[in-house]
Amino acid sequence: MSLQVSPDLAVAVLESFWVSHDAMRESERVEAGVRDEAIRLALGTASVERFRRASVTRVGREEGGAGVRHTVYQTNPALLDEAIAGYEDTAVPWLTETDGFVSAALLVDHRSGRQLSQTIWRDIDALVKSRSPAAAIRVDAVAATDSAVVALDEYGLVFRSVRAE
Repeated sequence: MSLQVSPDLAVAVLESFWVSHDAMRESERVEAGVRDEAIRLALGTASVERFRRASVTRVGREEGGAGVRHTVYQTNPALLDEAIAGYEDTAVPWLTETDGFVSAALLVDHRSGRQLSQTIWRDIDALVKSRSPAAAIRVDAVAATDSAVVALDEYGLVFRSVRAE
């Protein structure tokens, strides 16, 4: 589980990770009740998205106070496997060489072609310093995979309980 927040946007992202699709589906009734109550108390709204993990890279431990960048891409679903390979060939080597990088995950929806690239940085300062070079990598990734960037947001990591693999 992971909680990320952006006070400027008044947005919180709560992620949950499941061992299997069946385990996720079984938990949804209970999770929906908890989510609905939290939304009621916060006077907010929610959206639920489901992705499968396509790629994970870790060079350190994610801790509270880290900076998090979410980049959402749209790709033709028929080209998704090539987009995943392009991500691993283009973005991952750059990320692992960049000061302050902690981890990255590429999450995908095979039916829609939607991808969520999540990068975690040591702290907000490292996240800020990575903005310009990350933009250049996005340009290369989009060109190489015939994708489009449809959203980009930054958050602070409150906590993360995902076990390292």
